[in-house]
Amino acid sequence: MDAGSLSSSSTIKTRSRYPLQEQFIQRKSSKENLDRFIPNRSAMDFDYAHYMLTEGNKGKENPVASSPSRDAYRKQLAESLNMNRTRILAFKNKPPAPVDLMPHEISTNPHDSKLAKPRRFIPQTSERTLDAPDIVDDYYLNLLDWGSGNVLAIALGSTVYLWDASDGSTSELVTVDDENGPVTSVSWAPDGRHLAVGLNNSEVQLWDSTSNRQLRTLKGGHRQRVGSLAWNNHILTTGGMDGRIVNNDVRIRSHVVETYRGHEQEVCGLKWSASGSQLASGGNDNLLYIWDRASASSNAATQWLHRLEDHTSAVKALAWCPFQGNLLASGGGSGDRCIKFWNTHTGACLNSIDTGSQVCSLLWNKNERELLSSHGFTQNQLTLWKYPSMVKMAELNGHTSRVLFMAQSPDGCTVASAAADETLRFWNVFGAPEAAAKAAPKARAEPFSNVSRIR
Repeated sequence: MDAGSLSSSSTIKTRSRYPLQEQFIQRKSSKENLDRFIPNRSAMDFDYAHYMLTEGNKGKENPVASSPSRDAYRKQLAESLNMNRTRILAFKNKPPAPVDLMPHEISTNPHDSKLAKPRRFIPQTSERTLDAPDIVDDYYLNLLDWGSGNVLAIALGSTVYLWDASDGSTSELVTVDDENGPVTSVSWAPDGRHLAVGLNNSEVQLWDSTSNRQLRTLKGGHRQRVGSLAWNNHILTTGGMDGRIVNNDVRIRSHVVETYRGHEQEVCGLKWSASGSQLASGGNDNLLYIWDRASASSNAATQWLHRLEDHTSAVKALAWCPFQGNLLASGGGSGDRCIKFWNTHTGACLNSIDTGSQVCSLLWNKNERELLSSHGFTQNQLTLWKYPSMVKMAELNGHTSRVLFMAQSPDGCTVASAAADETLRFWNVFGAPEAAAKAAPKARAEPFSNVSRIR
């Protein structure tokens, strides 16, 4: 840029720094620019007003000859008729005081007198960002989980890394061979010590994170990659690209104990209810199934409890409500974009919200009636919803590509999100838990007490 154009640009900026911006003019005094007040007509003398407007000023505009006696007579007449006023419109009454539309003394709500609960501050930016190179950009996988031991597991390519949230340290758990990888799913056992690792070769490895030791490999349950995992005490449920769902008892050698058949395409979402009595599964066939654990059979494929066909795209995002055991939230892919709520006892769809973009993951707030969703194109945002009104409370931006995975800290306050932009972000979106909240349930019994070596 030459000197002349630079000088011209500088002149323009000096003259008008913010063109077409709204300007706010400050009042000179508190009495200016107030609401108008309509005069009281009963305080006005319209006869005098008419006289003053028509006849009263004729003498001033066209003076005539006068004498001292005539002037004295006019003055006395004006005083007797109260014609010495200079104002035509009279404001004798003060403006009425503003009316309180909701007086406190007539309030019918007994809770109005109590102090309102302060609104929680929701940070709009992530509190920490970590690099996540080589993370697989695949909607159907589940590569992030946060265990009860406060350690986060993430799969990057063929390697599983552990990040300890208590001190921020990072360690490598396992790197699988190229012929077996990449890693397609990770899931912590309830004890927060043992980790299940699903592989592209249809196998599942079980690892002890404390000793960095592989305990066993689960084989034979699937014919293709295992993209979804879910724990129910000592039962590890696996979902594969072959459409099969398998319950594996990790305590015994013949680990396959039940099989669920219903999906015709890849199973990409698996979640057990908090009671462990119902399993929700979502697939690339746009179907959502509810399975009853009590009806599971080891002899034949288990029949589903509900087959839900309302979604019009792949169903990956699943989340059981922490305060209502039979309430399930599900999210659809890019062709559906909806979050739906289900009564899993009856199979009824309670509500459906079009979010406008691909729903990749769902998490309930453990301390408030709120739901967090992560999305793909176009905004790649995290959205916090108030339940059941589904009013948007906040939108968290920072990722530049679809937010594929989310995981929640054990205390329920922090959420980790991993996206195709190869970053791992931490959000303090759910705030601090209430003091009256119940303590987190103790970890269930050790699921690997009978396992001492790799099988």
